[in-house]
Amino acid sequence: MSDTPPARGHFITLEGPEGSGKTTAARHLAAWLRSRGIPTVLTQEPGGTPLGDEIRRLVLHMRGMSDDLDPRADALLYAAGRAQHVARVIRPALERGEWVVCARYIDSSLAYQGAGYGNDLVELRRLQDFATGGLRPDLTLLLDVPVDVGLERTRRRAEWNRFEDTEEVAFFETVRNAYLRFADQEPHRFRVVDGSGSVEDADASIRDIVEPLLP
Repeated sequence: MSDTPPARGHFITLEGPEGSGKTTAARHLAAWLRSRGIPTVLTQEPGGTPLGDEIRRLVLHMRGMSDDLDPRADALLYAAGRAQHVARVIRPALERGEWVVCARYIDSSLAYQGAGYGNDLVELRRLQDFATGGLRPDLTLLLDVPVDVGLERTRRRAEWNRFEDTEEVAFFETVRNAYLRFADQEPHRFRVVDGSGSVEDADASIRDIVEPLLP
């Protein structure tokens, strides 16, 4: 038996503003990778671990609490969930040679808690480095969609959501613009995908981007 450790897996994140379809796209991408024989872990943030799921409930779905968070407390809660997620799920899977597909990661915090809520981006990036041990995605797929289109999609959801149900359109414009700015700043990592069309069109674009990475 060889003692050579498996090659590190690929880490792919999907980002985008509200209603961009990133969660659905992540699920479809993971299924497609598995169909190609690639062991793949599908996960999301906030979430991915019992602690992360509890933080998700606190920061997104608890009226009277999640809509009254100090911006710094908000950023720290997301970072705590991310630290646990990386330590218990993402990094172990990558070290086993598996691929990881994650809906939302550090760029969400930079776009929402940073650009959206005004936390200093330099300090916020330092916090992400601490929480993740410096783990960065190999590829980030940014599903871009106009704010009005994305918010129209989210209105079909039944569960109360802090962002969708409390923030004004200007907040989401700021978040979207931040994402696009990040993509311009890191073209080697980001690929922008049009999320305003059909699910099938977005899936096809994503597969075209990921196909060259396959072993």
